[in-house]
Amino acid sequence: MNRFAYVEARLNSDESFVSRDNKVKIYDGDQKTEFEEGEVVLTTHRLFWGRPGEIARAAVALCLPLSYVISLSEETTASNFFGRKTRIIMHLRPPAPDKGPGPLDYSRATHIKLSGKNGLSIEFHSALKETLNARVWEIALVSDTIINKPASSSLGSSSSNDRLARIQKRTGIGGIERNLEAKAKETDENIALAFQDLSVLMAMAKDMVGLSKTISSKIREQKGEISDDETVQFKSYLMSLGIDGPVTRDNFTSNTAYFNSLGQQICEMLLDPIEEHGGMMSLADVYCRVNRARGLELLSPEDLLHACELLSGPIRLRSFPSGARVLQLESHDDDVVALDTLEKVESAESMAVEELAKQLGISLLLAKERLLVAERLGKVCRDESVEGLRFYPNLLLRQE
Repeated sequence: MNRFAYVEARLNSDESFVSRDNKVKIYDGDQKTEFEEGEVVLTTHRLFWGRPGEIARAAVALCLPLSYVISLSEETTASNFFGRKTRIIMHLRPPAPDKGPGPLDYSRATHIKLSGKNGLSIEFHSALKETLNARVWEIALVSDTIINKPASSSLGSSSSNDRLARIQKRTGIGGIERNLEAKAKETDENIALAFQDLSVLMAMAKDMVGLSKTISSKIREQKGEISDDETVQFKSYLMSLGIDGPVTRDNFTSNTAYFNSLGQQICEMLLDPIEEHGGMMSLADVYCRVNRARGLELLSPEDLLHACELLSGPIRLRSFPSGARVLQLESHDDDVVALDTLEKVESAESMAVEELAKQLGISLLLAKERLLVAERLGKVCRDESVEGLRFYPNLLLRQE
């Protein structure tokens, strides 16, 4: 990291943009640094790193001249959560005496690593290799040497002329074509991404317009006054639109701390919906609700399951004998579920699984598990016939 210097992110007159990548972190040798989740921009002469948006504003950014780079190599890592990804290792020369101030004055490392959350893009990796092979920054040095030498000396120095010709040939038509192709591809990707963001924004705008109309009508009905209950309901509407600051793995150094914090956030988010759905919610419904609220910071099924397994209250993960797994309120034990289910069956005289699911607004899986819990505790009994499975109140309880 002591090869980097702080400079203003502007291109020089003889410098051209080559490629960029996002969410890139820098390692000083094998050590992690504070420079994470940044944008990296490659030019024909230098490598810039800055926080998202800083380079576009021509702000001060980290800069590494490509003349420091001796060679490139790769390092492949693997994890259970992010899969396999490749890091780029840049082997460097010692810093020049006239190097400007940077993040480190001294470092024992002779290389740096560039890494991304899912690995660096193939386009950026290829562009970096080609740029280092072209060595465009040497053209000006060779040209100045030739121009400044005496005529007799320059005529006799064919090696410099040959080298300049080779560099110019490498960076000629082929380089222009590759640059145009990369820019066209980047433009296509940006257009596609813009339309995706636009469709999401339109969908969210539709929900927000409907919500604003509801609030406006209530204000008019109440002549400017909204009750406490309506205020609470309004806050629940806003919370249902998404989570402010979802828990992500990047903010934690251990899996245990990450899953504990994630479980706490899931508990806070789902406490009210689980109460509204009769005290239980299947993991499939939990997965859909959580990821819908997290927006772009999606959770994997494995992360969700690990977080739910660490829940200690007021919600806990429960496995039924059938293998179904749900999140259930701690206060909603089997006795409470069985009595509530018995009341529903008694009021209807008999009940099928789909009838209970429709009445409670829950899935067929949860409705069946509620009836089976009541059956195991002797509250209801079943009748299986050609018409299907139905449950009746256990009349033996009323023998007296």
